[in-house]
Amino acid sequence: LETVIAEEFTNNAVKMKHVAAYMLCVLGGNKSPSAEDVKKILSSVNAKADDACLKKVIDEMAGKDLETVIAEGSKLLVKTGGGGGGGGGAAPAAAAAAAPAAAGKAKKAAPPPEEEETMDFDLFG
Repeated sequence: LETVIAEEFTNNAVKMKHVAAYMLCVLGGNKSPSAEDVKKILSSVNAKADDACLKKVIDEMAGKDLETVIAEGSKLLVKTGGGGGGGGGAAPAAAAAAAPAAAGKAKKAAPPPEEEETMDFDLFG
């Protein structure tokens, strides 16, 4: 799966819909989905399978546990760093300034919730 995902970003050789459909099969309890299983999921949303891309996904995942592949891939993502992160420093000061205003609003009593019986609308009836 790591190779499949890497190729998707480098040369568009594999479409992510095949990987996502494969993962849905596994989440549904099929630990080793076939190409036909993945095609069923894709066809359920009117998506066409590319046989070459699908074969690549199936071949790459043959004999592998999806959870293990994801865990190994997550370790590789940690090495790339988080990036960004700037701009968050002003939030605590803004939150502290808004706290007195929020405290004043909290003192107002909330109106009592309406009972379902008092309504003339029945969602299931």
